[in-house]
Amino acid sequence: MSTVAVIVVTWNSAPVLAGFLAALPDGMAGLDYRLVVADNDSADDTVELLRTLAPDATIVETGRNAGYAAGINAALAAAGDHEVALICNPDIRMRQGCAKRLVDSLKDGVGIAVPLLYEEGSDTPHRSLRRESTVLRAFGEAVIGNTRAGRFPALSELVTAPGAYRRPTRADWATGALMAISRDCLTACGPWDESFFLYSEETEYCLRARDRGYATQLEPTAEAVHLGGDSQVSPRLWTLLTLNRVRLYRRRHGPLATAAFRTAVLLRETSRAALGRPASRAAAAALARPGSLRKTPGP
Repeated sequence: MSTVAVIVVTWNSAPVLAGFLAALPDGMAGLDYRLVVADNDSADDTVELLRTLAPDATIVETGRNAGYAAGINAALAAAGDHEVALICNPDIRMRQGCAKRLVDSLKDGVGIAVPLLYEEGSDTPHRSLRRESTVLRAFGEAVIGNTRAGRFPALSELVTAPGAYRRPTRADWATGALMAISRDCLTACGPWDESFFLYSEETEYCLRARDRGYATQLEPTAEAVHLGGDSQVSPRLWTLLTLNRVRLYRRRHGPLATAAFRTAVLLRETSRAALGRPASRAAAAALARPGSLRKTPGP
């Protein structure tokens, strides 16, 4: 039986934590696991709630809002020996046997396994699989939108084909709300990149794993509900997501390609700002400022 370290990063997570913990036993059925939580200096009663509802959990108090990747690293360092790390957002609700199906799929070159995700109250799977960013894909999404462009792999990062979510499917990266990572992959990749305070850290990690020979794969028999966040509507969070996306591209490509990619992303955000989307207006303004990519802005 695999020993699994369930890694959770919290920050003012009290409203969603009880539901996560209530679903955990069913989600982890058939596995030997330990819960390790890194709390990024929550101002609510997250830590007290953890001590009450999960007295056997290992709690790492980072003492600062260190970012998601830093929280993962802190929890992994405290997890002890384990064969698999299950990285979880606290707003995930695993369905029966989800984790074991993910763990069982870590074979044949698969280093990262992700489940079929559903939004709360929806029976339609979330499109969680992604292709690596390219200049052409960025322009495709800017001109015709990522959903329409998703039908053409060369023109969009988003994998939209329904069949891709009905069978085990490998992708360049996937939404990081819940992912099982093998010990071999963890060892090969090393710590998560803390320079990404929030957003793009899972993209960077999946691409780094791929570079080292470990695939990211969807396991559709593993299911979970993701309550989601407000990055789509929050100007601050959408700006952070957009800037980090370009920062990651710059890290993997030369200056000319990066300039073209940044232009394409700016075109996308500007066009959506013109349609009245405040989050895109904020992102476009930030992206247009000189020096905006020098460091990751935190909250």
